[in-house]
Amino acid sequence: MILSHLLPLVVLLILDSAVPLPTGESQWNVTDVDHVNDTSTPQTDVPVATLMRQTDGKVLRRTKRGWMWNTFVVMEEYTGNLDQYVGKLHSDRDRGDGSIKYVLIGDGAGVVFEINETSGDIHAKKRLDREEKAYYILRAQAVNRRTGQALEDWSNFTIKIHDINDNEPKFERDTFLATVPEMSEVGTSVVQVTASDADDEEYGNSAKLVYSILEGQPYFSVDPNNGIIRTALPNMNRENREKYQVVIQAKDMAGQMGGLSGTTTINITLLDVNNSPPRFLHTGYHLSVPESAKVGSQVGRVKANDADVGKNAEMRYRIVGDDRRNGHDGSEMFDVFTDGATQEAVITVKKPLDYETKRLYQLKVDVTNTELDPRFLHMGPFTDTATVRVTVQDTDEPPLFTRNPYIIEVQEDTPVGSSIGSVTARDPDADNHPVRYTIDRYTDLERLFNIDPINGTIFTLQPLDRELNRWHNISVAASEIKAYGSPKITPNNAGQITRVPVFIKVMDINDNAPEFAMFYETFVCENVKAGQLIQTISAVDTDEPLVGHKFVFSLSTINPNFTIVDNEDNTARILTRRGGFSRRETSSYLLPVVISDNDYPIQSSTSTLTVRVCGCDSRGNVQSCSTEALMLSAGLSTGALVAILLCIIILLMIVVMFAALRRQRKKEPLIISKEDVRDNVVSYNDEGGGEEDTQAFDIGTLRNPEVMDANKLRRDIIPEMLFPFRRTSPIKDNADIRDFISGRLHENDLDPTAPPYDSLATYAYEGSGSLAESLSSLESAATEGDQDFEYLSHWGPQFRKLADMYIGKDTDREA
Repeated sequence: MILSHLLPLVVLLILDSAVPLPTGESQWNVTDVDHVNDTSTPQTDVPVATLMRQTDGKVLRRTKRGWMWNTFVVMEEYTGNLDQYVGKLHSDRDRGDGSIKYVLIGDGAGVVFEINETSGDIHAKKRLDREEKAYYILRAQAVNRRTGQALEDWSNFTIKIHDINDNEPKFERDTFLATVPEMSEVGTSVVQVTASDADDEEYGNSAKLVYSILEGQPYFSVDPNNGIIRTALPNMNRENREKYQVVIQAKDMAGQMGGLSGTTTINITLLDVNNSPPRFLHTGYHLSVPESAKVGSQVGRVKANDADVGKNAEMRYRIVGDDRRNGHDGSEMFDVFTDGATQEAVITVKKPLDYETKRLYQLKVDVTNTELDPRFLHMGPFTDTATVRVTVQDTDEPPLFTRNPYIIEVQEDTPVGSSIGSVTARDPDADNHPVRYTIDRYTDLERLFNIDPINGTIFTLQPLDRELNRWHNISVAASEIKAYGSPKITPNNAGQITRVPVFIKVMDINDNAPEFAMFYETFVCENVKAGQLIQTISAVDTDEPLVGHKFVFSLSTINPNFTIVDNEDNTARILTRRGGFSRRETSSYLLPVVISDNDYPIQSSTSTLTVRVCGCDSRGNVQSCSTEALMLSAGLSTGALVAILLCIIILLMIVVMFAALRRQRKKEPLIISKEDVRDNVVSYNDEGGGEEDTQAFDIGTLRNPEVMDANKLRRDIIPEMLFPFRRTSPIKDNADIRDFISGRLHENDLDPTAPPYDSLATYAYEGSGSLAESLSSLESAATEGDQDFEYLSHWGPQFRKLADMYIGKDTDREA
């Protein structure tokens, strides 16, 4: 291409920088007419390729020529009224007749950039911002307008946006937080803040920033090149001022006039270090405590101030040793510890206080930091001392016993009403009121003891027995006797009572005789010889002598069968005097043994030892000791006895079965005789429920038969019963039946053996609903011997009982 409207110098520069091409080849010449001097970055690309162009049916081959690359430069943020002119493209084949058409494609083609198809002029249609896009790469080609045939190959070129200073520096945040230890040296780094500028860093000074401090002098400074904030003032004390606000500015154009700037705020907090020693506000404090305060209770609090915070303000208090020359004598009676939440000194009671003994104490309390910083020890001393005076207040104290507990010993034979000991209590107050004594009855439910309320003497109310209870633990209460209206009596101390345990030990006397240590089952063999040991016995005594038990064993009378030998170790041996014992003569012997102790007064008892005579084998092993076994062994053997016992059991079983069968056969029928209609009464032995019982009988049998005939079935309704009701017309006037019923009713009314409950005996007709019709023999045409009651078994379960009665009777008669 050939650039038009260019100065000869520009043409010469372009021609000088062009690469020579082969003869007959054309080239694209791309030039930015607005920036003719911006040709410092040409690039030469000389690849070799075979290009084919078809002309008149022939294929022509040529070697690709070298290309010269040029760049357009356009100012950003153009504010003119017309489109900004970028440059011009022109082909050496363009004769100016409009037959060539220029085509532009690539970044922003047709939208941002537009080319004149005829002249090749390129214009920017929009305002360009380098910060959005710094350059555009486009491709241009010249084609025949009529045929569309390409006259030139595609050629790439770049449109670069020329930067202007249109962006101010910006920090990452508007506000930063930073900390630095107090008392830091000058130049100590605090924090670094940096800003960024969207302008081109490689072109001019639009993005070259300089930092400065607008607010925060003279305490802090900032490095103008990197934005590092440093301390600028020595010995900045947090206790004087803790927080600072620093404003930093970043300005482009290297800080020159006309540059753009941005600011940010940094809130700097000084961190605490232990540079402040603890100090008491006063040199002396005064506290008071009642003498009744318990050990460990709080007396009061004092506090030293420390301007530091956190661990640097933690303090430790202690009471310095007694200095009696200066009056400091409270370290033995009081203690101190530090309250971790408030850092106060808590003074507590270490030992019981007594107003009557000492009323004022002085303490020397020392305070120091728990953690010290060696760098600031020269600012000390980091300790302080104060004097604390503690006044003991008088309170009405309960009585005080001289001992706690009391142990009293008393003999178990002490007479009732005897004095066994005493307790003593006093009023520790200065008034010294008299004391009244009582026994807590919850500790003496059996009321074994009592106490004198004035002098505290304890005496017995009942006899004591050491063998029942060796110790008695009671509680004695002492209370002050105060005059009515005493100024020391308040609702808090009116009921003050002191209790003391009294342990009463019952001392033993020899009032129990010794006895056998256990129950002895002693036996002697029939074939024993004289002088043979049959039993070793021992004794026990519920008494408790001081030197131990010593028992003496003997027989109450001389026994011809047995003798006793004392082993002198609280045991004795029972020996036989003779041999040849016989169970048939004597099955057992009673041997009275006398046991005595050696205490004063001597106690003795007689215990009887039962000696049974047993049969033994040759080795002395017992086989049997009973007399019954001896008799059985003389007659029958064991097998014979078992056989006899089984026979007896079998006979008993046969008798029982026979009795049961006989009872069943002798069971009489309900109807004894069919000939006597008066005895045709069925008794079911039902126990009625009184007058309210309506379930034990059919109330319909008491109705008039004529009235019952009115309850006839309807012919238009199918009956629900299996068989219809059938009733024979009763005899309307039967004097015999009426007289029979009346007579029986009179007999039952006069019968003293009648049951004490209501019982209904029915003497009437059976009713029309019976499936068997009438069973009475009055209307039966057949004789008694001609009747067959077998049909009763087919009438259903309702007539099972009746069938058993009549069929069974016929069977018995035939038999």
